[in-house]
Amino acid sequence: MSNPKSDNPKNSKKPESKYPVNMTETPFPMRGDMAKREPTWVQQWQDKKIYERVRKAAAGRPKFILHDGPPYANGDIHLGHAVNKILKDMVIKSRSLAGFDAPYVPGWDCHGMPIEIQIEKLYGKNLPTAEVLTKARAYALEQVDRQRKDFIRLGVLGEWQNPYLTMNYSNEADELRALGKLLEKGYVYRGLKPVNWCFDCQSALAEAEVEYHEKRDPAIDVGFKFAQFDSLAAAFNLPQLPTENGFIVIWTTTPWTIPSNQALNVNPEVTYALVQTERDGQPLLLILAQDLVESSLARFKLEGTTIATAPGAALENISFRHPLHAADPFFDRLSPVYLADYVTTESGTGVVHSAPAYGLDDFISCRAHGLKDEQMLTPVMGDGKFASTLPLFGGLTIWEASKPICDALREAGALFELKMFAHSYMHCWRHKTPIIYRATSQWFAGMDVTPADGGATLRETALAGIEQTEFFPDWGKARLHGMIANRPDWTLSRQRQWGVPMAFIVHKETGALHPRTPELLEQVAQRIEQGGIDAWLALDLKDLLGDEAASYEKNKDTLDVWFDSGVTHQTVLRGSHKEQLAFPADLYLEGSDQHRGWFHSSLLTASMLDGKPPYKALLTHGFTVDGEGKKMSKSLGNTLAPQKISDTLGADILRLWIATTDYTGELSISDEILKRVTEAYRRIRNTLRFLLANTSDFDQAQHAVPVEQMLEIDRYAIANMAALQEEIAQHYARYEFQPVYSKLQNYCSEDLGGFYLDILKDRLYTSAVDSPARRSAQTALWHITQSLLRVMAPALSFTAEEAWAIFAGAEAYATSDETIFTQTWWQLPQQADAGALLAKYTALRTVRTDVTKQLEDLRTSGAIGSSLQAELAIKASGDKYKLLASLDDDLKFVFITSAAQVTEVSTEAEEVVAVAASTAEKCERCWHYRADVGSHADHPSLCGRCYSNLFGAGEQRKFA
Repeated sequence: MSNPKSDNPKNSKKPESKYPVNMTETPFPMRGDMAKREPTWVQQWQDKKIYERVRKAAAGRPKFILHDGPPYANGDIHLGHAVNKILKDMVIKSRSLAGFDAPYVPGWDCHGMPIEIQIEKLYGKNLPTAEVLTKARAYALEQVDRQRKDFIRLGVLGEWQNPYLTMNYSNEADELRALGKLLEKGYVYRGLKPVNWCFDCQSALAEAEVEYHEKRDPAIDVGFKFAQFDSLAAAFNLPQLPTENGFIVIWTTTPWTIPSNQALNVNPEVTYALVQTERDGQPLLLILAQDLVESSLARFKLEGTTIATAPGAALENISFRHPLHAADPFFDRLSPVYLADYVTTESGTGVVHSAPAYGLDDFISCRAHGLKDEQMLTPVMGDGKFASTLPLFGGLTIWEASKPICDALREAGALFELKMFAHSYMHCWRHKTPIIYRATSQWFAGMDVTPADGGATLRETALAGIEQTEFFPDWGKARLHGMIANRPDWTLSRQRQWGVPMAFIVHKETGALHPRTPELLEQVAQRIEQGGIDAWLALDLKDLLGDEAASYEKNKDTLDVWFDSGVTHQTVLRGSHKEQLAFPADLYLEGSDQHRGWFHSSLLTASMLDGKPPYKALLTHGFTVDGEGKKMSKSLGNTLAPQKISDTLGADILRLWIATTDYTGELSISDEILKRVTEAYRRIRNTLRFLLANTSDFDQAQHAVPVEQMLEIDRYAIANMAALQEEIAQHYARYEFQPVYSKLQNYCSEDLGGFYLDILKDRLYTSAVDSPARRSAQTALWHITQSLLRVMAPALSFTAEEAWAIFAGAEAYATSDETIFTQTWWQLPQQADAGALLAKYTALRTVRTDVTKQLEDLRTSGAIGSSLQAELAIKASGDKYKLLASLDDDLKFVFITSAAQVTEVSTEAEEVVAVAASTAEKCERCWHYRADVGSHADHPSLCGRCYSNLFGAGEQRKFA
């Protein structure tokens, strides 16, 4: 919208004009200077306890619960944090304005590996556990303080002085109680199983802590020597084998797993070939998938012919010798063939070697064929080295061992090919180092275990819960469903210090849980409630078990940090903050990575504890990228810190950027984009300034005009705002912020700046101060401002608050408890003919656009100086004539011309708009060109209209 002041006569008048126009002022400055001024408001919000005032005002309204997913208490906040917290703040504020009691309790994730690593960096490794716990707790608190300060600076209102922390003693205790319930319900078991294992963390990793990067490995073809000749001949329908010198060949990219081989896998449906070839002048037989014979022989640089075929099913339970069987008695063992559907013929040889301790499929297959936990070979230690007792390779890391293993295979005549191979491989998200599957004894929540009550499994309950949940955007549903449908059992245990203990007391010899486990867990929980997780560390088992203590020991594992945050629906919603919050939450809102993180762990824990999800709806947002769509990273130097944006442009600009970006995809940001957002902000601010200035001498109690007595265009403006507010309220209810703020910008520049306010200026500035015409306009502006400040408040929080303090008036400001955030959507006056008014003025605006274009062409050509110098003669037919004629003499005000006449013609073809420059004199005060300028001798420079408005009864206006 153009600056209203530049369009009014006052700016060009000499200050000594005898005929002032009604120019009212406002302390609301044109330049927001938000970066400088916002910190003062932030401080005032804290000092005045604005959040508590909002809570008081909302008491008794229906509740809306957004449960905050905890950011991790480590490092400064980045743009992703700002997007997340501001989106939550906009949801909370818009729900509050919609008439809900919408509390916001922020939270932090405080336990876990990254903090432990920081403590190691700061104080060195191998500190006593008690010291690690003390230092980690202090460090986490420091981080919370730093992040909290930055979140508050972004204008996010919440219970900042009483957030939830996963390390609060009560939360730690309730988390242990939740674990106890899962154990009683029969979901938790202990077992040996391959889990994602990081050698740097020396701990199991959650699914969400694994990422994939390219890795180069030796891809090797390895032969397992024939051992059961008659069985093989029978499988291939041969009376006997032509030679006993033969191998079944496997292909693998993990040479380090060969020492742990315990079986082989073939696909029962695939056809396998017995290939006759020779090596070093000796006849040789190979077993390969028939489809891969040609490519495999080419790889081995051998030539051969297929002499027989057999389906994979015929090879079941035939055993072959370990490739290193002659190198050491440890390896002198047989590997049986098990059938497995997961074996494919896409690459390799169509035969897979099975090391059950280091592969999930291998583990399941060997376990199904009767292999016991104690029979599994587990030579890889937690630090990535082979156990010193492993022959040939003991003490080497698995990556170092690749070469000696390949050398030993070559020496044994079992290595058919070695080639370096680049492939996508699992890495630790913290250390960016390769990880492995490693069978360790861990505690699990079973996805497919039948619980103690005989009900549905965890997987079934969770999948049913997804069906009951609403997703924004809706593609989130398929994503979460796929992850739950295919996930393995959840590894609950971690081998760390800084975490909630799995405070199980187990028998030293049998490993069995103490028979009184539920009761003992409650006793430990009570101690943790008093002294935090340190109480478990300090606990002497004699205090709980007396003489039995000698036979028992404490389980040393801690709980997965995803369990910490995953049970906050229990520990927070129904625990530490049960007065403020409720279960289930209406909404969880996080980045799209949380389908495999917090949304996921929360769903699993609630499915086990409550049989339903902890949320009614899930909302996800994308990640921030630069202007070119590149992911933000420090190494690329394309990051923008939210603190810097707040300090240079103001948090409201950052908030408006988030509100005007489609958060369901990637959010692009750059200096250029922020410049455009700043421009949009200025337009909104200028509009507000005009509204505040032109209602500054208006007192609703004294001056308001009843809606039925208002001028028609004012009634239209109210109907238009009511329609917009209704649309905006619906967008907010669906968490659609981009359409809200694009409509808001459009409303300020087009509906107000380009139409209504443009037409209104003449009446506001030139009518008698207290005339019904001016008060009618101000009544409309007052209602519009009431509505506008509320609809913009969720994103432009500081600006709305600043304007509210000026606009509300002393009494309403006091009633609002000095903040706009105690308010609800404005109730605009209801009008029975609102629909007709909107239709009429929409049609009028279309005509006006055409006329304005013609006026602009004349102005450019120099024929007229301004639109007021023009006189219009419009010929129109049918409805168009009726529309224009209905405004009578006020038509000229709509076109901002000095005169406008409309005459009726019978057809559209005869319609024309004739524009002529006025030959009349120009009024010094209102700048209209009128024949009656100078008709009052004592005021020769005034027109009759201005004379009447200043000294007489005032002009009569009905429409505009």
